[in-house]
Parts: sequence; C-alpha cells; structure tokens
Amino acid sequence: QVQLVESGGGLVQPGGSLKLSCAASGFTFSTYATGWFRQAPGKEREFVAANSWSVPSRYYADSVKGRFTIARDNAKNMVWLQMNSLKPEDTAVYYCAARAGTAQELRDSSQSSAYWGQGTQVTVSS
Repeated sequence: QVQLVESGGGLVQPGGSLKLSCAASGFTFSTYATGWFRQAPGKEREFVAANSWSVPSRYYADSVKGRFTIARDNAKNMVWLQMNSLKPEDTAVYYCAARAGTAQELRDSSQSSAYWGQGTQVTVSS
C-alpha cells in the first residue's frame, strides 16, 4: 500500500517558520519524484515544490522561491518542506505528493497521476 503521511502543520505568525514532514512507504522511494502542493479554501490546488534523487532537480513555485526549501532523505523515505518568512497567503492545506518520474513531471502532474497524502493544515495569522 502506497502511503504518504504529512505532519508539522500548525498556526504560525507572519514572518515565522514551519517545517513539514512527509513519511513515505509502499513504493521505491529512491526512484520517485516527491513534492508538495497546497490548496486554500475555494481555490485550486497549487504546486509548491518538487525534487527527486537528482540534487539539481528541484523546482519551486515563483510565489515561494527564496522562502521555501524542499529536501529528502532516500534512506529514511522522508521528504521535508522548510518554510520561512511565511505570509498569510501561504495559508492552505499542504499535501505531500509522489510519482515515478522526474521532479518536473511531478510539478506538472494532475491529481490522478500521482500519489497523495491526507494533507496538513498551515495557517499563517497574527
């Protein structure tokens, strides 16, 4: 069974930081691209960040570039999203995602073309 379990969400003040974690199981993690998407109430799912076994293969949405960092540990089957300088517009449910292929392919994935976690809520508010 493919499973992706997110954790680390919560309430943070603007300008603060959070680190999201994703624990993966049930697939060959080292050969899969992994990443993060988010969805705010009433809005469409939005790509945030993606990476793979290739270090240069990292992609970020323009809205988070320079503030967020994605990382992974193949030995631990873990993916992290370090979020700094958080803004109220970052408020959303964040979903861990994975698929066979490249980070670019995951970035461009539809809902049906990847595996997804259940999501973790991130709220940025004073």
